[in-house]
Amino acid sequence: MIHGSCLCGQVSFELENRFSQFHLCHCSQCQKATGSAHASNLFTSPDNIHWLTGSDFVSRYDVPGRTISNAFCRHCGSALPYVSGSGKALVVPAGCLDDTPAITPEDNIFWAEKAPWYEAALASPHFAGFPE
Repeated sequence: MIHGSCLCGQVSFELENRFSQFHLCHCSQCQKATGSAHASNLFTSPDNIHWLTGSDFVSRYDVPGRTISNAFCRHCGSALPYVSGSGKALVVPAGCLDDTPAITPEDNIFWAEKAPWYEAALASPHFAGFPE
């Protein structure tokens, strides 16, 4: 089993650590939904989740006319798992996991839409915390 939660801890869940896909999506919609360079989403079967606490704090936003969705904690705004619009997959934002998944990212999708500053960010200095 693998566990996950939101930033404030109001919502927690567990899943079997079996994922079929792990994509880093650089499309402009995922950039907006995450507020970052890309979404890091794992995919598993729709029934592979057991909400432990706070399922009533989970809200969902479906982009009108698109297949893009976003689920989040109403209290802290953290991204949370949701069933895809087609109902065929549970989409699990990697950042909400408290444990390490048994799969690593397999690709970068929608690369042509990546943030113009993304590659420069990868080449910039790395620090363990805030720079001094």
